[in-house]
Amino acid sequence: MTQPPSAEPTLWELHRALQQMREDQNDGIKQLRDDLRADLAGMNTRFEQMVTKDVYQADQRLVHQRLVAIEEAQAAAVRQRESDQQQAVNTRKWLVAVFVAPFLLGLVQLWVTSRLGAGP
Repeated sequence: MTQPPSAEPTLWELHRALQQMREDQNDGIKQLRDDLRADLAGMNTRFEQMVTKDVYQADQRLVHQRLVAIEEAQAAAVRQRESDQQQAVNTRKWLVAVFVAPFLLGLVQLWVTSRLGAGP
Protein backbone atom coordinates (compact mmCIF):
# COMPACT_ATOMS: atom_id res chain seq x y z
CA MET A 1 0.00 0.00 0.00
CA THR A 2 1.51 3.28 -1.07
CA GLN A 3 0.88 6.53 0.66
CA PRO A 4 0.18 9.68 -1.19
CA PRO A 5 3.02 12.24 -1.16
CA SER A 6 1.03 14.61 0.99
CA ALA A 7 0.63 12.06 3.79
CA GLU A 8 1.97 13.31 7.11
CA PRO A 9 3.83 11.00 9.53
CA THR A 10 2.00 10.11 12.67
CA LEU A 11 3.02 11.35 16.08
CA TRP A 12 4.24 7.88 16.99
CA GLU A 13 6.50 7.80 13.91
CA LEU A 14 7.85 11.24 14.78
CA HIS A 15 8.45 10.09 18.34
CA ARG A 16 10.32 6.98 17.13
CA ALA A 17 12.39 9.04 14.69
CA LEU A 18 13.34 11.52 17.43
CA GLN A 19 14.11 8.67 19.83
CA GLN A 20 16.35 7.04 17.19
CA MET A 21 18.15 10.36 16.59
CA ARG A 22 18.74 10.78 20.33
CA GLU A 23 20.15 7.25 20.60
CA ASP A 24 22.39 7.86 17.60
CA GLN A 25 23.62 11.13 19.11
CA ASN A 26 24.21 9.52 22.50
CA ASP A 27 26.15 6.67 20.86
CA GLY A 28 28.20 9.21 18.86
CA ILE A 29 28.92 11.31 21.94
CA LYS A 30 29.83 8.18 23.91
CA GLN A 31 32.22 7.14 21.12
CA LEU A 32 33.72 10.65 21.06
CA ARG A 33 34.23 10.49 24.85
CA ASP A 34 35.94 7.11 24.56
CA ASP A 35 38.16 8.38 21.75
CA LEU A 36 38.99 11.51 23.74
CA ARG A 37 39.88 9.46 26.82
CA ALA A 38 42.14 7.22 24.72
CA ASP A 39 43.81 10.27 23.16
CA LEU A 40 44.32 11.86 26.56
CA ALA A 41 45.80 8.64 27.93
CA GLY A 42 48.20 8.53 24.97
CA MET A 43 49.18 12.15 25.48
CA ASN A 44 49.66 11.48 29.18
CA THR A 45 52.16 8.71 28.46
CA ARG A 46 53.98 10.99 26.02
CA PHE A 47 54.11 13.79 28.59
CA GLU A 48 55.49 11.39 31.19
CA GLN A 49 58.37 10.61 28.83
CA MET A 50 59.22 14.27 28.22
CA VAL A 51 61.71 16.21 30.32
CA THR A 52 61.54 19.84 31.23
CA LYS A 53 63.85 22.42 29.73
CA ASP A 54 65.62 22.92 33.06
CA VAL A 55 66.32 19.20 33.44
CA TYR A 56 67.57 19.01 29.84
CA GLN A 57 69.88 21.99 30.35
CA ALA A 58 71.22 20.54 33.59
CA ASP A 59 71.90 17.26 31.82
CA GLN A 60 73.69 19.09 29.01
CA ARG A 61 75.84 20.97 31.54
CA LEU A 62 76.76 17.68 33.18
CA VAL A 63 77.70 16.17 29.80
CA HIS A 64 79.81 19.25 29.04
CA GLN A 65 81.59 18.96 32.41
CA ARG A 66 82.31 15.30 31.74
CA LEU A 67 83.71 16.10 28.29
CA VAL A 68 85.93 18.83 29.73
CA ALA A 69 87.20 16.43 32.40
CA ILE A 70 87.91 13.74 29.79
CA GLU A 71 89.73 16.25 27.56
CA GLU A 72 91.83 17.44 30.52
CA ALA A 73 92.69 13.85 31.45
CA GLN A 74 93.63 13.11 27.85
CA ALA A 75 95.84 16.22 27.69
CA ALA A 76 97.51 15.20 30.97
CA ALA A 77 98.14 11.72 29.58
CA VAL A 78 99.72 13.24 26.45
CA ARG A 79 101.96 15.46 28.58
CA GLN A 80 102.95 12.47 30.73
CA ARG A 81 103.77 10.39 27.64
CA GLU A 82 105.92 13.20 26.22
CA SER A 83 107.66 13.54 29.58
CA ASP A 84 108.30 9.78 29.67
CA GLN A 85 109.69 9.86 26.13
CA GLN A 86 112.01 12.74 27.03
CA GLN A 87 113.15 10.86 30.13
CA ALA A 88 113.86 7.78 27.98
CA VAL A 89 115.99 9.91 25.62
CA ASN A 90 117.88 11.35 28.59
CA THR A 91 118.43 7.86 30.01
CA ARG A 92 119.90 6.66 26.70
CA LYS A 93 122.24 9.64 26.61
CA TRP A 94 123.31 8.91 30.17
CA LEU A 95 123.96 5.24 29.34
CA VAL A 96 126.10 6.24 26.39
CA ALA A 97 128.01 8.73 28.50
CA VAL A 98 128.54 6.30 31.40
CA PHE A 99 129.37 3.04 29.60
CA VAL A 100 130.18 3.54 25.95
CA ALA A 101 132.29 6.71 26.18
CA PRO A 102 134.80 5.31 28.72
CA PHE A 103 135.06 2.11 26.68
CA LEU A 104 135.82 4.09 23.54
CA LEU A 105 138.33 6.25 25.41
CA GLY A 106 140.01 3.10 26.67
CA LEU A 107 140.27 1.75 23.12
CA VAL A 108 141.72 5.03 21.87
CA GLN A 109 144.23 5.02 24.72
CA LEU A 110 145.29 1.44 23.89
CA TRP A 111 145.67 2.33 20.24
CA VAL A 112 147.73 5.42 21.06
CA THR A 113 149.98 3.54 23.46
CA SER A 114 150.47 0.75 20.97
CA ARG A 115 151.54 3.26 18.31
CA LEU A 116 153.82 5.12 20.61
CA GLY A 117 155.35 2.05 22.14
CA ALA A 118 156.20 0.47 18.76
CA GLY A 119 157.85 3.62 17.33
CA PRO A 120 161.22 4.40 19.19
